[in-house]
Amino acid sequence: MGSLGGAASRGNCTYEANFQYQLFPAVYTIVFVLGLTGNVSALCIFIKKTKNASPSFIYIANLIVVDIIYICTLPFRIHYHMNKNNWVFGDVTCRITGTLYYANIYLNITFLSLICVDRYIAVVHPRRYLRMRGSRISWVVAGLVWLLALAVMVPLAAGGTLNNAGTGNTTTCFENFDAETWSKRMAAYNITALLIGFLIPFIIIIIFYPLAARKIARMKSSVHRDKALRMIWAIMVISILCFVPYHITDFFYLLAHLEVIEDCAFRSFLYKSRRVTMALVSLTCCLDPLIYFFATNKFKPKYSTKRRSHQTVYSVAK
Repeated sequence: MGSLGGAASRGNCTYEANFQYQLFPAVYTIVFVLGLTGNVSALCIFIKKTKNASPSFIYIANLIVVDIIYICTLPFRIHYHMNKNNWVFGDVTCRITGTLYYANIYLNITFLSLICVDRYIAVVHPRRYLRMRGSRISWVVAGLVWLLALAVMVPLAAGGTLNNAGTGNTTTCFENFDAETWSKRMAAYNITALLIGFLIPFIIIIIFYPLAARKIARMKSSVHRDKALRMIWAIMVISILCFVPYHITDFFYLLAHLEVIEDCAFRSFLYKSRRVTMALVSLTCCLDPLIYFFATNKFKPKYSTKRRSHQTVYSVAK
């Protein structure tokens, strides 16, 4: 969590990343327009289907809400970066928008992993899945995810100021923390986010989706099977491209702030690459509506009895 400003120095090293003043406003504007349109449209469609809420439906609905909340914070971030990383909206607004910015990343991948598990059960254990559809387990799980997120977000936002003095006469938001703040406050949140917020959900995705894909691949060849397989690999590619680069960079970024990494050239590279990965991870809000479409239409189990056999059919958009 947290990043450095457009220019910063640690020890004898000075880092520049002036490209971020164009990169972030451009990417965030695209995410705001496309993400808001896609997610609001998806939410309107999902509201009409609340009477037949499957577990995936519930997780996807929560994912839509997470994306919309995050997208609503982007105008503040756009202004911030267009203003050369000078925060003018006050400390409270910084705490709220900054916390929501990072909460979106981990709530996003957590609900994607829950969708993954649900799809796996639907494919590998279809009869069990039919029994689960009528239960409230998915509502309880979703509620626990939000409670865990709040247990992390509220102390972070309420634990003290999150804006700091930047270069020149500027005020940064959620970045440029001093060494003491990093070691005593931010390090714990970063480690928790990396292990619980990213590593566990990502392991679930890369284990259960291939298992589901293997089950589908054994079925008789059909257009439905091929499209379901493409959906699985598309979700995995999105998860890998958007989340993995950010968290690899975030891990080394944490080590640099804890003075484990001292090489100036590597710090400079890390300083720039972090901005690129932060922009990249925000694109999930544009890509998630594609996942909604695949998960609710192209990967939906239907059941039919044919000549005494129980057959699972994967239907395409209806």
